[in-house]
Amino acid sequence: MFPAAASRSAPSAVTPSSWWRGIGLRQVRLSCGLVLFTYLLSHFINHALGNISIDALQAGVVIHAGIWQFFPIAVIFYTSAAIHAGLGVWALYERRQFQWRTVEPLQLVLGLTIPTLIVGHVVGVRLGENLYDIDRSYPQVLASWITSPLRLWSMYTVILVAWTHGCIGLYFWLRLKPWFRRASPYLLAAAVLLPTLAMLGVFQGQRAVAASLASPEWQAANLGPGQVGTAAQQVTLAAIIDNLLIGYLVLLLLVLAARGIRILVERRVGMISLAYGDGRIVRVPIGLSVLEASLRHRVPHASVCGGRARCSTCRIRVTSDLAVLPEPSARESFVLSRLGTDGDPAIRLACQLHPTADLAFVQLLAPHASSANAHATHPARIGQERYLVCMFIDMRGSTMLAEKRLPYDTVFIVNRFLAAVSQAVVASGGKPNQFIGDGELALFGLNCDPQTACRQALRAAAMIADNIDELNQALQHDLPQPLRFGIGIHGGEVIVGDIGYRDNMVFTALGDPVNVAARLQDMTKSLSCDAIVSEGVFASAGVDVETLPAHDLPIRGRVAPIKVRAVSDTRLLTTLAPHAPSDTVTV
Repeated sequence: MFPAAASRSAPSAVTPSSWWRGIGLRQVRLSCGLVLFTYLLSHFINHALGNISIDALQAGVVIHAGIWQFFPIAVIFYTSAAIHAGLGVWALYERRQFQWRTVEPLQLVLGLTIPTLIVGHVVGVRLGENLYDIDRSYPQVLASWITSPLRLWSMYTVILVAWTHGCIGLYFWLRLKPWFRRASPYLLAAAVLLPTLAMLGVFQGQRAVAASLASPEWQAANLGPGQVGTAAQQVTLAAIIDNLLIGYLVLLLLVLAARGIRILVERRVGMISLAYGDGRIVRVPIGLSVLEASLRHRVPHASVCGGRARCSTCRIRVTSDLAVLPEPSARESFVLSRLGTDGDPAIRLACQLHPTADLAFVQLLAPHASSANAHATHPARIGQERYLVCMFIDMRGSTMLAEKRLPYDTVFIVNRFLAAVSQAVVASGGKPNQFIGDGELALFGLNCDPQTACRQALRAAAMIADNIDELNQALQHDLPQPLRFGIGIHGGEVIVGDIGYRDNMVFTALGDPVNVAARLQDMTKSLSCDAIVSEGVFASAGVDVETLPAHDLPIRGRVAPIKVRAVSDTRLLTTLAPHAPSDTVTV
């Protein structure tokens, strides 16, 4: 269980002032991006109407323009566009290291490319209407593309570029949402289908206009000065387009030059040393965040959200002089306050801390790579009955832990717990088989005799306690109380095999011993012990358990109660003596 400390308020209780502190550049960029992506959705749906007819295109644009030219919405839209574009240029200057080595730079490049692709369209349609009252719509735009195919391919390109840029941003935002895995196939289908329909709609609209373009009546009705402007007006608009393109390219060159100047200045100012808790020391220029320094030097560093200050898994404890640390940003203070660690100045977010002097620290949530693939090695006989020892392990108090922490941090801690358990299981000869929430089913005896399987299970239970102690030591500054667990162990004949459907097959065990082990694990709560082990497992293992309290427990689904032993501390299992002196295998 993880009750909050008496003096600590629940992290979920966010006051209005702390809510404002949680708004940073990334949150502003996301909000503006969502507005622009909504505009893309509306515009692409309008384009897709071209698959019906040119009249449908025209009817759709009336609705589309009526929504987005409504003054309050227009203000929001153009403000969002300006801010999002400005933050994109700022990101080109400010970003030093990328968490996702290919996708993040691709998103940035695509975003910076969009203005060069749409400036002609925006000036010709919107600015032409505002300056000269030119009523330019689909027939006029499509007719200009027929006479200049380069413009058509430029529009196809901007559709793909803008859509891809927006989808990458949405993916970074949604990928850690609990429902994203279930919804991702449908989102992917929509992400592919909508721009395809939009481009097909533009193509069909162009064909309809091309069929009418030779008609003098159509030209008189659609290509007059009121629809496309006079020659002088077109020259003026073309000059505006050229000047905007030149100005934008000059701005990008200035930003790149500023990056180069910053690098030279940082080298002249000097380098600083970052000392990790494991003895590793790296030299980095002033200005990099601690997380960026780790990425640059390929030092493993936990960061579930990718350095976006949406989680706290990258946090560190500074062990050097705190007086030289820069003040935390509003966003960093918000995240730390959600954790209840804002009163400790030594706790900082590595993605937000930009040290200006030598720094020594330890990672509070060290990255951990563990593979607990349950069916990486299948037993020789699949789909047969055999004796296995089943162990259920459950983390206590995970519900309260989730209530008082950021979702990403809860997932990180649960994964660390399951990794510690799985390490003990694998080291003892067992196989982690299923992960159910914060619990795990482990199997022993897939490749050994029953006596060895029972001893492996008891040895694993003892090692789990040691591993969880080490994990609690690593997390001592982040949890009000240590992590606790409950274990149920029972052995018997089960059916092993691949269970599931098509590509979703998993290797597992079915039978009464699995259910009994789960029930015993649940009963550890009422008996206030770490583990409950059936008497049969101890008997097969050949150890003396007279010192352990015995119980006859009723099991739901079974007529007769089962005799078990309650283990208050699983480390005691290493002290149990074998029945016979000749048995040299220790537990």
